[in-house]
Amino acid sequence: MTVIQGNGFVAKIVRSARRTTAAIKIQKGVVYVMVPETLPINTITALVNNKSRWIKEKLAIQQEITAIKPKAYAAGESFPCLGKNHLLKIVPGRAMVRQQHDELMVFIPEQTLEPAKAIQQLLLKWYKQQANTVLTEKTQHYAKIIGVMPTSITIKSFKSRWGSCSSSGGIYYNWKIIIAPEQIVDYVVIHELCHILHHNHSPAFWQAVAIYCPGYRDCGAWLKQHGARLEI
Repeated sequence: MTVIQGNGFVAKIVRSARRTTAAIKIQKGVVYVMVPETLPINTITALVNNKSRWIKEKLAIQQEITAIKPKAYAAGESFPCLGKNHLLKIVPGRAMVRQQHDELMVFIPEQTLEPAKAIQQLLLKWYKQQANTVLTEKTQHYAKIIGVMPTSITIKSFKSRWGSCSSSGGIYYNWKIIIAPEQIVDYVVIHELCHILHHNHSPAFWQAVAIYCPGYRDCGAWLKQHGARLEI
């Protein structure tokens, strides 16, 4: 297999007679360049060089995900919400989660089988409820300021995005954004609401975002650097 030496990484070239376009795939820390069988090597090299920054960002994200220590869902572990850490406290009782100051109190029956799994599911439900409440309130707040009216607000699980806006004005959020600091949450809300004004990422769109979130560049950079850690 032919390889290309990139700027700080090695890219493996995978040729196929079935392909008509070139694409870059990063899997388990390995960069693959999927290309048509007859595509010249200099064209492939130019593609890799042009995408060098994107490739390194994706590699860094994958490395960060790999480095994240899995939660044990044990008492004393830290779980952030809106950027503020809350210590996990496990209490016998009817299954529920209650936030009390800087603690997340998870109540589970004493005879629960696989308590860690039960705690994880209770926390997941709680985070989604928090996301629904906070993101709905913030969307309504900023919608009035921006002068738009979303047709719906939906909390979902996305693999690679923090939010989206449909052509009809429906706003969708990744519940995991609730883990981030509040200014990052505000940025995502403003970003999606501005898509009601501009259904693209044109200069006009970013100008609108800048009006309501002057630090949007820093927020976007923060998400690129830390987004992989927004897990429970």
